[in-house]
Amino acid sequence: MAAPQATKYQELGGRVDVPMLCAIGVLLALGVVMVASSSMSYAVMTGQGAFYYINRHLLFLAVGLGLAAVALRTEIKQVEKYGYVFLGLCFLALVSVWIPGLGHSVNGARRWVRVGPLGFQAVEAVKLMFIVWLSSYLVRYRDQIGSSLKTLLKPLGIACALVFLLLLQPDFGSSALLLAITLCMVWLGGANQRHIVGPAIVMGVAMGFIAWMEPYRVKRLTSFLDPWADQFDSGFQLVQAFIAIGRGGLDGVGLGGSILKLDYLPEAHTDFIFSVYAEEFGFIGVCLLVLLFGILTWRAFRTGLGCLELNRPFAAYCAFGLGLWISIQATVSVGVNLGLLPTKGLTLPLISSGGSSLMMTCTAMGLLLRISYELDRARRQRGERTDAPRSDDAGVAARDESRPSAAQAAARIGGRRIEPKAGAPA
Repeated sequence: MAAPQATKYQELGGRVDVPMLCAIGVLLALGVVMVASSSMSYAVMTGQGAFYYINRHLLFLAVGLGLAAVALRTEIKQVEKYGYVFLGLCFLALVSVWIPGLGHSVNGARRWVRVGPLGFQAVEAVKLMFIVWLSSYLVRYRDQIGSSLKTLLKPLGIACALVFLLLLQPDFGSSALLLAITLCMVWLGGANQRHIVGPAIVMGVAMGFIAWMEPYRVKRLTSFLDPWADQFDSGFQLVQAFIAIGRGGLDGVGLGGSILKLDYLPEAHTDFIFSVYAEEFGFIGVCLLVLLFGILTWRAFRTGLGCLELNRPFAAYCAFGLGLWISIQATVSVGVNLGLLPTKGLTLPLISSGGSSLMMTCTAMGLLLRISYELDRARRQRGERTDAPRSDDAGVAARDESRPSAAQAAARIGGRRIEPKAGAPA
């Protein structure tokens, strides 16, 4: 009876990265808990009902998980095909905020696009689409980007064009984030360090000059340097954040026990949700949160390195870019809450309340999980091809079985042993 045929390597599936999936799941669960805890009192005071923000958060989370499921079921090679389409959509999204009837302002910043009854912040989609385009560019020019300054300047110039559109809104925090991601990705893509230093210095000086031109940004900078100098005006938000974090101590005051969220700490459920989290869960909870982001970043970069080993550069650069996005934004958000960085207006990924940010971050995580799935599938297929007997090996084995044994050959020639002769092939 013939043995059952082994599974064809083309039919082998893959598995998503379990530590990465667990980190994402725990961060999303913490986000739901913290948005509920930090927003209820504010929602009641503004007359919107205690569950307004948590219901809104859950709605956007459901949409984000749906988008993540779509990304998880999409082949990476299909995503790579539309690199330039995504780049065009980046510019279209940032220009659309200025279209009358479509774009609208919130708190003096024109960053939002109205989609039916909901508002969508265009830059959140731009972050993901730009990473996809830049990854495809690095694949196409990976042989030239290390030696050609012109090849390097093209993605930097496109990033600067997007930053210009962002600064018109204005959105300084997202602009700085986009430039940081771009510089790190081109360096990981093989760009010469000497070529990167000059543009990086120019960009840094330009961003500093732009920040200094706006009085409200100068005010943020001075309040960051010494918030206690004007603790009831420009330094009020940072001082309240310090008080909240200090009250947390080692193990926190307990879930729901925060006092600073009771209309003391502005943006308690968005930009400064980390302060409320630190107050309620303490230093131990903060260490857990940092560990979760560390695991997510580590697995993203490990996935990228694995893709490079299997000659899957587009997937690798996407994994690097997504890991950079989450890690840099999380670091900036935590740094702002701790008073280590000036206020940037960036949310804490997967934690803060924010519809468009949550949806696009979930989509990015779905894409990252898809990359890990395809990496595992490629490794299993490679192992199957390595372990399976080759057709020529099978033929050799069959021929060896058909040959007579030494005893049978000796019997055919009368029992005489044939000795090899000098100079003859053995």
